[in-house]
Amino acid sequence: MVARRRVEIVVGLAAVAAWQAGPVDRGTLATAVRYTLEEVAARAPGNSVEVRVPPFGVAQCVAGPRHTRGTPPNVVECDADTWLGMAAGRLSWADAVAAGSVAASGLRADLAGLLPL
Repeated sequence: MVARRRVEIVVGLAAVAAWQAGPVDRGTLATAVRYTLEEVAARAPGNSVEVRVPPFGVAQCVAGPRHTRGTPPNVVECDADTWLGMAAGRLSWADAVAAGSVAASGLRADLAGLLPL
């Protein structure tokens, strides 16, 4: 089952474009993050990996074993600028992990094949 989008595609794309153009307000940043989280979940549906971009959003994606309680076994967490940088192709997954900008735990928590969007 595909999750319903909460951010309209045109609004999300505009927020991402604004972020790419330069500094944005917190609302635009939040919209860009939420849109890209929805996009990664739409492109890789599933519940085996939880992607967290605090305080703006979280998404579950990637097909595989599902967790039911507690902390998921596959978690990716980073700040908004790192996430958007990877989603937009400005920052590679490998470079972000090597720099310590992404915390990734679990066997399925490698999003290199899904990014950039």
